[in-house]
Parts: sequence; C-alpha cells; structure tokens
Amino acid sequence: MADAASDIFAALAHPTRRQILQDLKDGELAAGEIAARFNATGPTISRHLSVLRQAGLVTERRDANRILYSLVGERLALSVGDFLSTVCPEQIVLREVRKRTPSRPSTRTPKAAKTSEA
Repeated sequence: MADAASDIFAALAHPTRRQILQDLKDGELAAGEIAARFNATGPTISRHLSVLRQAGLVTERRDANRILYSLVGERLALSVGDFLSTVCPEQIVLREVRKRTPSRPSTRTPKAAKTSEA
C-alpha cells in the first residue's frame, strides 16, 4: 500500500497532472482533447497521462483510432482519505481547532429575534 500511495502522491505532484484530473471529473476525454487544453507537446501530455495511468488514477480505452481517458475518482478519494486519516485523524483536528478558537459567549442576535423585530 505504501508504494501505491507514493505513486499516487508523485502523480499528484505536478500541476499539469492535477489539471488533467480536474478536466476528467466530468467524464472521459480523448488524448487529443486533453492535449489541446495545454501549452505542451503531445508527447509531454502522453507522459503525464502515463504517470496517471500507472498510479491507477485514470483508465484508458481505445475507440477506433482514439484513446479515451477516464478518472478513477474512487482510488484518488480512498488514497488521499487513507493518508489524511493516518496523519490527521478527526479528533486531532477538532482538538487543535478548539485550542486555537477562544471560547467566548456569542454576542450575535439570533436570526429568529432579528426577523421578529423587522
């Protein structure tokens, strides 16, 4: 699992690859459509897609002479979620937020009271 997580985070390290993932969130795109969105050569985008595919973040399928790419969102969500849960469990986050947030009585008027005055 550690190697898979390393592959995923290495794939996420490059802004072009992160943008490709964002572009794929609405559905599959052909390699040419992906490349047209960037100021980079076809081979450069192909390498980025290869890194994403090897990390398991995208899948590819052939349709005639086109290669279509799709996001594997579940893998991304599970991997990032697993990592966050190990380094930042919810109870730790909440405890730190409570430490940093001074407790003070609310001075705001409740919404119900505001609407009754109007």
